Amino acid sequence: MRRGRRLECATQEPKRNPLDCIPFAQRLTCTVAEACEATGLGRTKIYELIGNGRVATTTIGRRRLVVVQSLSSLVGINVAPTKGR
Repeated sequence: MRRGRRLECATQEPKRNPLDCIPFAQRLTCTVAEACEATGLGRTKIYELIGNGRVATTTIGRRRLVVVQSLSSLVGINVAPTKGR
């Protein structure tokens, strides 16, 4: 074994992504790939909706993040209960 490098043992559990613990609807943002997976739409359609202003995004550095609440609104999921329903 080289100095400074650890060998991964087959018995160790893989590292878990901390975002796996947060339900998708409670997340503030997601990646475009995650937006595609959550909605069942393709990348081209997601980018078209972004361009039309129907899906909100934010850019941090070179990374584009999709606002999850805008996806919920797009597919008609009520984030907060409304009167009369």
